[in-house]
Amino acid sequence: MPRQRRIVTLEEVALQAGVSAKTASNAVNGTGRMATRTRERVLAVIDELGYRPNMAARNLTTGRTGTIAFAVPTLKAAYLAELAEAFVETARGLGLTTTILTYPDDGAGGCRAFLRRYDPQLADGLVITLPEFERLEERDFDVDFPLVCLGTRSTYGRAELVTTDDVTDARTATEYLLARGSTSIAVVGARDAFDEHAIAQASEGNAELRLRGVQEALRAADRPLDPRLVGITGHDWTIGSGSRAARAAIASGVPFDGMVCLNDGLAIGAISALREEGLRVPDDVQVIGFDNIEESAYLTPPLTTMDSRIAWIARTALEHLLRRVEHPSLPVGKAFARTQLVARGTTR
Repeated sequence: MPRQRRIVTLEEVALQAGVSAKTASNAVNGTGRMATRTRERVLAVIDELGYRPNMAARNLTTGRTGTIAFAVPTLKAAYLAELAEAFVETARGLGLTTTILTYPDDGAGGCRAFLRRYDPQLADGLVITLPEFERLEERDFDVDFPLVCLGTRSTYGRAELVTTDDVTDARTATEYLLARGSTSIAVVGARDAFDEHAIAQASEGNAELRLRGVQEALRAADRPLDPRLVGITGHDWTIGSGSRAARAAIASGVPFDGMVCLNDGLAIGAISALREEGLRVPDDVQVIGFDNIEESAYLTPPLTTMDSRIAWIARTALEHLLRRVEHPSLPVGKAFARTQLVARGTTR
């Protein structure tokens, strides 16, 4: 049976280093004034004895945990998994620990309940990716802890928001296909049956805003979007769903030579379906996705996509949260990620 490791106290460190307990504490916390040689001697003793600071006691003294909470609906989605990893890496670079939390994005109040029950003692603040399938109300953001939100849902000016301009980005993606010779565009990833009037008024939600951008670009080009070419995937933005939606577009009998997929997973599935139906990418059908997940660069051919700048979003969200931790009364702001088109082999 392994022996339990003995806990080394700060007093033991101070005794062996020949300094007071206060001086030893200052050396551990990087505070106080002392000679460089004294600080180095204390740190050397810490390494020698294997001293670990009492985090509970430190938290009581500083009012900080050194931990940031990051919440997502799921880690199954490639984009959210990469975003969580980017956030962890960014926080680690600042000497912070990240706690990853999930909540059910089931359209039945999962995010609302999470925000209401969240324990602010867990971390110094919370960054949360807002749900796609649940509409939150203004009162849901009336919380007593530092909060930064990610996504395209409104926070009603009650919480910091780091987001993307999905309408502009989808318009850019569609215009790119048109400029390279596509004349009829299909879309993969709509939540519901296509309603051009409702989509024209959309103000939140990734699927709705991206579909709105596609519609605006096609209208400007005098090439209205054919409802039969709008692939409905509901809340399922997976590879399999992309394949099924692409097959449905082909089966409609309406010719198309360009396809905007509302995320990269959908695009991967759509390309597979196009190939199985004998259509060449990009010769017969050009395809563009969204998010620039890692896999997109390694497909055959590599996927042209709108890069949502995951690293920038993670860094910006953390910066905003840390500012709010230090200055809770700062005005609430909004930051936009400037998405970039990454041209690869699925377009001409």
